[in-house]
Amino acid sequence: MPPAAESWRDILGPQALDLTLLAAFILVTLVSFFRKSVRLKFVTLVFAVGYMGFFKSHLISIVDVFGVLDRSLPIVRYNLTYYALGGFAIASTILWGRLYCGRVCAFGALTQLMDAVVPRRLRIEPPAHIERRAASIKYGLLASVVVYFLATRDMLVYRYVEPFWMFGLFGTTAMWTGLAILLVATVFVRNLYCRFLCPVGALLGVMSKLTVFRIKRWSECNTCKICEKTCEWGAIRGPQIVETECVRCDDCERLYHDRNKCPHWLIQIRRPVRQV
Repeated sequence: MPPAAESWRDILGPQALDLTLLAAFILVTLVSFFRKSVRLKFVTLVFAVGYMGFFKSHLISIVDVFGVLDRSLPIVRYNLTYYALGGFAIASTILWGRLYCGRVCAFGALTQLMDAVVPRRLRIEPPAHIERRAASIKYGLLASVVVYFLATRDMLVYRYVEPFWMFGLFGTTAMWTGLAILLVATVFVRNLYCRFLCPVGALLGVMSKLTVFRIKRWSECNTCKICEKTCEWGAIRGPQIVETECVRCDDCERLYHDRNKCPHWLIQIRRPVRQV
């Protein structure tokens, strides 16, 4: 007799817990994003490190790009969580920008949690002209590793451009040493890897050029520097928000709507009412 066809219960059963946890995580992520809540954002970051990092140990990686190029992605029906995460990363980037980088990526979440506890006096802010040049490094890395993979089919190159393997608690002495250096450097230059070195961030940055719902700007943003000075990602340059660098962290959006800090609202309040 031929083997019985698999039912959806057979397929979904082993994946039910993963799908439920991912759905809960995405829900928390979206609620924190739409409510612009600092507290909920940190809840999301902790959730990302714990669930996406150490529990699931799977993030969107350059390896996934290799899989697309090599047409060797996992079988869909047995890897629904994998495709749900990838689908969310793509859809959220097209809708709002690099939301994945700002809330979902466990390594990015880890460095943002570090940023919250590291004393500000230790921070070094790169000059704007250096920051702009450094931001292009990740695009060069993305192109380099893709070309290298196409020439060699060596997927293990990811170990030298991504630190995500740390959540699986494996690696050589050289890899752990490199990671330690990277994390120490992150103490002084906030979000260093995400801003300057991440090839996945570069890919999502390119995709963010298609973003539908962009951050709004007031006319006063042409001269005001409050949000530019507040942005920890170097994504605001004068009146322009650079979508390829913005990770939708909410900081400028909270300022943008703060009637006690944003010049737009202060001007509106102080503007004399015309007598009819």
